[in-house]
Amino acid sequence: MIKKLCGFLIVMLVVATPSVASLTVEVDGVRFDTTVDAMDQRLHLHGAGLLKYMVFIKAYAGALYLPESIPSDHVLKPVAKQLVLEYFHPIKGEDFAKATRKKIADNVTADQADGLQSRIDNLAALYRDVKPGDRYALTYVPGEGTMLSLNGETLGTIPGDDFSRAVFAIWLGDNPIDHKFKDQLLRNS
Repeated sequence: MIKKLCGFLIVMLVVATPSVASLTVEVDGVRFDTTVDAMDQRLHLHGAGLLKYMVFIKAYAGALYLPESIPSDHVLKPVAKQLVLEYFHPIKGEDFAKATRKKIADNVTADQADGLQSRIDNLAALYRDVKPGDRYALTYVPGEGTMLSLNGETLGTIPGDDFSRAVFAIWLGDNPIDHKFKDQLLRNS
């Protein structure tokens, strides 16, 4: 009787314990957690996707995290958010800097770009070379700024709601790096 009761309790414990798979999502072999913490705020996975270069080449997988109650059309407003990108190929830090400058310029006016220039330069100086499997994360916390981290190590924080809006517009703005990837992050596809 005791053996049966112990067996039953073990089975119930296994059934009642959430599986690791339910706490992550997978995009082309890359796993992302369904929640992350940004300072004192819990963010929930809003969408995840795969960016391909020239249709065939997998560049990176990404996941966007927002507070649970924030709709997609508020993503560029001053709300907490995190974008995590895991790379499939090596990329030089200076290539990140060039792409950042170009895509911010594609999403803001010339006057806005001028006002952001020193902060864009500060972000560009933070970039490091990446190898396959490395992860950059951009995390915005209102009142704190936009933090860049590589593989969990904070590289620096850039202040300003306007800067956050401009840098996240690279992926989520009117002229994103890739419309299909934007739709996947915002679950519009």
